[in-house]
Amino acid sequence: MNIICVVTDTLRADYLPTYGNQEVIAPYLTQFAQEALVFEDCHAASFPTVPTRADIATGRFTFSYLTWGPLPQDEITLADLLAKAGYTTMGVVDNPFLIRNGYGYDRGFDDYIWIRGQREASGRPDVTSTWRAEDDRFAPRTFKTAMDWLERHYEEKFFLYIDAWDPHEPWDPPAHYVKPYLPDYAGEQVYPAYWDWEDAGYTERDLEIGRATYMGEITMVDRWFGLLLDRLKTLGIYDETAILFVSDHGFYFGEFGIFGKSRFRWPDNTIPVMEAMARFKLGAISYRTPKHNEISHVPLFAKIPGYDPQRVTGLVSIPDMMPTMLALAGVDIPSRVQARSLLPLARGEVDRLHDIVVTSQSLADTAGNTTLIVDDNERTVVEVSPSTIRDGEWDFLYSLEGDPIELYDAVNDPAHQHNLAAERPEVCEMMHAKFLRWMDEMGTPDAYAAPRRRL
Repeated sequence: MNIICVVTDTLRADYLPTYGNQEVIAPYLTQFAQEALVFEDCHAASFPTVPTRADIATGRFTFSYLTWGPLPQDEITLADLLAKAGYTTMGVVDNPFLIRNGYGYDRGFDDYIWIRGQREASGRPDVTSTWRAEDDRFAPRTFKTAMDWLERHYEEKFFLYIDAWDPHEPWDPPAHYVKPYLPDYAGEQVYPAYWDWEDAGYTERDLEIGRATYMGEITMVDRWFGLLLDRLKTLGIYDETAILFVSDHGFYFGEFGIFGKSRFRWPDNTIPVMEAMARFKLGAISYRTPKHNEISHVPLFAKIPGYDPQRVTGLVSIPDMMPTMLALAGVDIPSRVQARSLLPLARGEVDRLHDIVVTSQSLADTAGNTTLIVDDNERTVVEVSPSTIRDGEWDFLYSLEGDPIELYDAVNDPAHQHNLAAERPEVCEMMHAKFLRWMDEMGTPDAYAAPRRRL
């Protein structure tokens, strides 16, 4: 069985029609979902970009022991195992972080193409001034490169990994993708505040442009994903190919007052507004950023030969993709893998895969330390961001002993508007106990677990 894994960046589940959004135009993903397993409650584990790729590569919850950084040499990867099983393994990525500085996410691939130039688009106020054609953008170039590779290798047994940076900011799709959402769009680009948007001096119009250009990027990614599917059909291998589609995390567009996925300030306590984003290289300070559903809930579709389309309930996590793909390939799942194959849940053999799922930045982050959080630039942690622990009934946000905690009714309050922590201390204690048990089961280093032993 051929296997294709498509990873996009910053695509919120609730910005797709399949998950209830009727504003966003995404016909190809919508049709694909109708032919696939749709996992309704998939959440990110290790946040954000690079840690998620570590989870997918290893099938482990790497936030419990790693930070943003290179893939350790002793990790066993999905591509390694599939290559040893006789698969031709190929990676096509435009993510700027995966192979530079010795990060090593190309390990195990027979070939690995990095679509260069992602940084070129950053910080331009008018996105109509540089791009010449849609094909110049990164998602089109990435999907086209993957399609060209397929034409040369479709008769082989292959694993194709496609990693598209879009719809990550900067949001700069061609204007015709944006105008359905913002008819008076004139090419403006808004870069997120990475802070509370009103404090940063942003306006409702800024948020409107941000959302519209973001949705335009989703529609562009949708089109090129659709072209990939068409190419598979033309080559006659669509029906025999397992295709998994996921994103790594979401984004706040004003929810909880935040415009971004994390919150930063400069050491002088000023806010890094869009015209000064290049100063991120000079260092910034990281503040508490909760991981509500807008950040954690991601789309996960899996079209698998022999499996009827259906919507699959139950909590699942992005690392579960790795053992799933091994199972599809008939490869034994190493004992070191912590995640679980999605297939028993899809077949109805189990009601749930996990007692809890956790979304978190690295547990190594503590107040006062300097770390990599969202890119290769160091930031000082002033406030530790909470981990979000979910059991299907409750959503519990907890960082360290003595820090603020939040508790939400996951069924009746999915928007997390009513913090019940003060009213239901016994539930907080139960969820905290589940988290402690989970950390122990995952082998979390004591240096990271110890500060979290008490509420």
